Amino acid sequence: MALALVIGLPTFRLRGPYFALTTIAFAEILRIWLENTEDILGIQVMGASGLNVPLKGNSPAFFQFTDKEPYYYIILVMLLAAVLITFWMDRSRLGYYLKAIKGDQDAAEAIGIQSTKYMLIALAISAFLTALGGSFIAQFLLFINPERNFGIDLSIEIALMAIVGGQGTVLGPILGAFLLTPAGEITRAYLGGSLVGLHLIIYGTVLVLAVIFLPNGIIEPARNQYRKLVGRF
Repeated sequence: MALALVIGLPTFRLRGPYFALTTIAFAEILRIWLENTEDILGIQVMGASGLNVPLKGNSPAFFQFTDKEPYYYIILVMLLAAVLITFWMDRSRLGYYLKAIKGDQDAAEAIGIQSTKYMLIALAISAFLTALGGSFIAQFLLFINPERNFGIDLSIEIALMAIVGGQGTVLGPILGAFLLTPAGEITRAYLGGSLVGLHLIIYGTVLVLAVIFLPNGIIEPARNQYRKLVGRF
């Protein structure tokens, strides 16, 4: 969260795609730095070779389990908590302010909304949830690698989930994740050895088609079908 605030203060002076490009650039700078650094203030990060998380035993106190089932329930609870937080934000004053800023930042500021303040709050909440997810995946895989954890591929995947699913909605990114994650895993499993990077081409194709035919994401037709189904009863 602290890092997000440090990055957010200068970058929120930028708008539109420039802000997104700048945050991706920060991630790339961090990746390159970590790949070429063996230790930070005496803490071994092992550079490009990655860092192994010590295996301390099958215990909730160490957040390590020999069976995968506990991880499933833990991440399920984390997902539900993230959805509830997002739902609260969407219905709160903060959510209305953010929607106004997204619609027209100049108009929002003209009526007294402090855009930088509320965008920083949203960024801090997002960074907090991201940090929890990063901690989970580190304990699940017991390995941290700069290329995978800070690479541009991951940034693109996360952004595409929201874009394809439906930006500014509670369930849209979840729908996007359920669509893109299996697609990415399948293409990597069957084509990753012979056609490296093909999954990114597929992601790009999905993005183009989504922007053209579903500019509001797949959440919109899903909502329409739900309304039709409810209307029948």
